[in-house]
Amino acid sequence: MNHDPPSFSGSEEKILRRIPVEVLILAFCLALSAVILFDAATAVFVAAGGAAAAVSFVWLKKSVSRFLFSGKGRAVRSAVLLYGLRLLLIIAIFSIIIILFSKKIIAFIIGFSMVVPVLFTEAGIALLKMKQWKN
Repeated sequence: MNHDPPSFSGSEEKILRRIPVEVLILAFCLALSAVILFDAATAVFVAAGGAAAAVSFVWLKKSVSRFLFSGKGRAVRSAVLLYGLRLLLIIAIFSIIIILFSKKIIAFIIGFSMVVPVLFTEAGIALLKMKQWKN
């Protein structure tokens, strides 16, 4: 009898594990260029935004997989509460940066949004693999 909880397939799990690492790498590369073009504080905020995006993605993946693969009716209420908490934490982080470091919020947003090009790249790679498989 198998007691392992259901999870994502092997290739999906590999992609989902790779995304936060790619976000950190991309944010770090942008932070290095920000040091050259701007200043060290801007680079720190770009890197911090990328780190926040990576941590947020990992947290989202873990909570989604926990709620997707648990067949409990109570899971919906817990999911809504958890996502509300997650949204409040993201708003709090942005608010603190806006209040304390208003001139550096754009740098943080740039780092935080590095998850978007990474997701688009991973989706494009997956589509290319699907096309190759069909041919």
